[in-house]
Amino acid sequence: MKEFINASLLEAQTGLTQLINNPEALVNIESTAQILIESFTSGGRVFSCGNGGSMCDAMHFAEELTGRYRKDRRGLPANAISDAGHMSCVANDFGYDFIFSRYIESHARAGDVLIGISTSGNSENIVKAATVAREMGVKVIILTGRSPSKLEALADVYINTPAGQFADRVQELHIKVLHILIELIERHFFPENY
Repeated sequence: MKEFINASLLEAQTGLTQLINNPEALVNIESTAQILIESFTSGGRVFSCGNGGSMCDAMHFAEELTGRYRKDRRGLPANAISDAGHMSCVANDFGYDFIFSRYIESHARAGDVLIGISTSGNSENIVKAATVAREMGVKVIILTGRSPSKLEALADVYINTPAGQFADRVQELHIKVLHILIELIERHFFPENY
């Protein structure tokens, strides 16, 4: 068993090292933080979405902004698209591909930000959400682990974190990126916390 534990940790370490050594990804993380800061400054909100483990990451991102990340501070307007009533209604009436786009259509406005998390970069429900968001003047940030993808052309900023053969390693880097974004936002608005 120990060899599998070591192999898993080494694969994760390799993915992180690749991210650290990827100047484009680092610039895109910084650009994303700036977009979020500008949106919050002008009264905008951030919406996040994903499927499966990526939905859990979207929820985690939103609750860290509305709740607390490291130290107490006021909440920031963030919402993960994860309401079971909305999702089951839309999936039943329109199809699963529309669960995120209908939410954006109903709640977002120009100046807001959508963060779509898709390890493949091809999740059709996130493609539809990104399409609607762009039509509405909502900035689109995509986190993925594959390039090229359907979502790449729809993104204002595309953060690609390839990290191995399977989605789990990509998701591990996604949560790292999301935590960095929260820290950069906090450092801007709440420098006293650092």
